[in-house]
Amino acid sequence: MAATVTDAALAHALGTDPAQPLLTFYDDATGERTELSALTLANWAAKTANMIRDEFGLAAGDVIAVDAPVHWQTAAVLLGSWWAGTEVRIGTNPDAALAFVSQDRIDDAQAPEIAVLSLDPFALGVRDLPVGITDFASTVRIHGDRFAPSDAPGPALAGHSRDETIAAATQAAAGIDPRTRLLSNREWATADEVVANLLAPWIGGASLVQNRNGDPALQEQRRIAEKVTLSWD
Repeated sequence: MAATVTDAALAHALGTDPAQPLLTFYDDATGERTELSALTLANWAAKTANMIRDEFGLAAGDVIAVDAPVHWQTAAVLLGSWWAGTEVRIGTNPDAALAFVSQDRIDDAQAPEIAVLSLDPFALGVRDLPVGITDFASTVRIHGDRFAPSDAPGPALAGHSRDETIAAATQAAAGIDPRTRLLSNREWATADEVVANLLAPWIGGASLVQNRNGDPALQEQRRIAEKVTLSWD
């Protein structure tokens, strides 16, 4: 069994062709297109894990809330949190030691430590944040892009263990194989959606083309341009 959920999610891509796209993110409301290879996403996850450990002093078993929309930065935070051995709760959570939130959700965060995701396509930071709020983009850059995760047998996602989370994602990956180029318009707004719509494709070996605010008029063109073999509405 993989040491962490992140190891399971990245295993196929890192073990076959880490330079190939693993996540291609579109936001049709802003025009963003960001493509990350498995290696690049792993580097972002490692920086996040180091930030969680060194910047905030969190350890395996601590709870992190992730309250941000579908975005490649959100994916990096989820992967980094699992590498750090922490338990992820989706949305706000009173038990969280740290909350990663988008800028519009700062006021809802209940954690003593808050890090804000800019959701900027170039990972630019958020300006003029309130005192005591951490800008994720500028802070994470100073941390190392290598992280050695240890075995994390405790809760990984919403009270479920690493093994339970991986098993659920593996089951949800039925019908996905390493040749799949998956175009998805599905959300990551709950723990079940994170398992089924983010982890399952990667554990199944797919490359994910993820839409946010998907424009129906652009979908057929996108399927052709991205060489999509499977679509999820």
